[in-house]
Amino acid sequence: MTREELLQQLEDSRNIWDFIVIGGGATGLGTAVEAASRGYRTLLLEQSDFAKGTSSRSTKLIHGGVRYLQQGNLSLVLEALRERGILIRNAPHLVHNLSFVVPLYDWWEGPFYGIGLKLYDMLAGKLGLGPSMRLTREETVRLIPTVEPQGLRGGVIYHDGQFDDARLAINLAQTMADLGGTPLSYMQVTALLKANGLVEGVVARDLETGREHELHARVVVNATGVFTDRVRRLDDPESPDIIVPSQGVHLVLDKSFLPGDSAIMVPHTDDGRVLFAVPWHDRVVVGTTDTKVPEISLEPRPLPEEIDFLLTHAARYLTRDPASGDVLSVFAGLRPLIRSGESQDTATLSRDHTLLIATSGLITITGGKWTTYRKMGEDTVDAAAALAGLDERRSMTGHLRIHGWQEVTAAGDPWGVYGSDTGELKKLASGDPTLEKPLHPKLPYRACEVVWAARREWARTVEDVLARRTRALLLDARASMECAPLVAALMARELGRDESWQHEQVAAYCELANGYLLK
Repeated sequence: MTREELLQQLEDSRNIWDFIVIGGGATGLGTAVEAASRGYRTLLLEQSDFAKGTSSRSTKLIHGGVRYLQQGNLSLVLEALRERGILIRNAPHLVHNLSFVVPLYDWWEGPFYGIGLKLYDMLAGKLGLGPSMRLTREETVRLIPTVEPQGLRGGVIYHDGQFDDARLAINLAQTMADLGGTPLSYMQVTALLKANGLVEGVVARDLETGREHELHARVVVNATGVFTDRVRRLDDPESPDIIVPSQGVHLVLDKSFLPGDSAIMVPHTDDGRVLFAVPWHDRVVVGTTDTKVPEISLEPRPLPEEIDFLLTHAARYLTRDPASGDVLSVFAGLRPLIRSGESQDTATLSRDHTLLIATSGLITITGGKWTTYRKMGEDTVDAAAALAGLDERRSMTGHLRIHGWQEVTAAGDPWGVYGSDTGELKKLASGDPTLEKPLHPKLPYRACEVVWAARREWARTVEDVLARRTRALLLDARASMECAPLVAALMARELGRDESWQHEQVAAYCELANGYLLK
């Protein structure tokens, strides 16, 4: 369905939705898919693009959380490992097994981390991705050729999941639509509708046209991540803040810094976090930080000290020390951590999800992480359906194939993330030779993917295409700026936009992308 066709479903003001979900990130999409899969009439409203915020800025891992194991949070690790196994089964075109090597430099590290990772294996049970093992020094160097050799004693290898976060978000929106739901981006909720003190819907403004819609629902879910408190205050202006935003920053480097197919996991950095260097889309993602920030923004910016921290720690474990000039892109995301007492250390705050039901009936789901998005949605819909008196219907998402599901994807296939849609995408390209041309010599994307994004994936802006339908902004921010005019021209032809729109889009995108470059 096109956006215009989805908008038509809002026209009859007498229609009452079963669910209105506010927020188009991992949590909102998970909740909306859960509701739609049970047959509830479901509308999702996102103020920007799907996964515009935190949900496209992760470390690209679907994991149980070795760090949470260190903290003794076994319940979170167990839940996450189970959900990891479910997601790999339900979206094999996007989620795959990745081996991680922990390089060991002290004699005590081998037994310590070896035993811990064996416990990780045990907790995963039948959903495990492979056994952890001790490695000799030679085996460690073979898997990680650029690991710092001085003082290296060996390593430990274990397995976790890797994915493309924004692509999964788009596929979840498509899954929702496949199930009869209505996902709409660029629809900003500006007010809540109430009767006798109870929430009965929302007022939403279409940011493309300026038109406002009054939309009624049996239950409204606030799944807006770091913006959770803003929506809660639409319900009760006196609501205290429950979100403590924590910033995580990642650097993207050339593949030569970490050749091979294995990632590095550093279990203990100067600030107590784990650090990853992860191969992803023929690049290397290094992260992350955990910095409390005072303001919430759709476009958070990395702090100089965060960049220094990552470069310094990467240099400790790699033979080639990365410098600021080697960074192809730097991106930041905000975690919606739940306030707990007076702690100032965001690294100690809970990563569990929290479900709140206001006296008005507004349901808020927040916290958590990508790995547990499905379970968050299941818990939310269970509570919301009971609150609204909807027919009780069991969850279906544990075995629900996500849009694009394809069991086998050819290794190295640049279009593998499209899964079962790949055939139609290739057919589109073959019908017009100009669409087979690369967008840029330094990027793995072709013109047909821009048309596909606008026609089939609800991309509305140049940023939507270069940041989330493709991952050009993260893979090479400068190259993405250079191909922005071509992307704008292709989108204009598809969406019926004029030359003025193209100029505005290119200018806006280049201003944004400039913030992903190190100066």
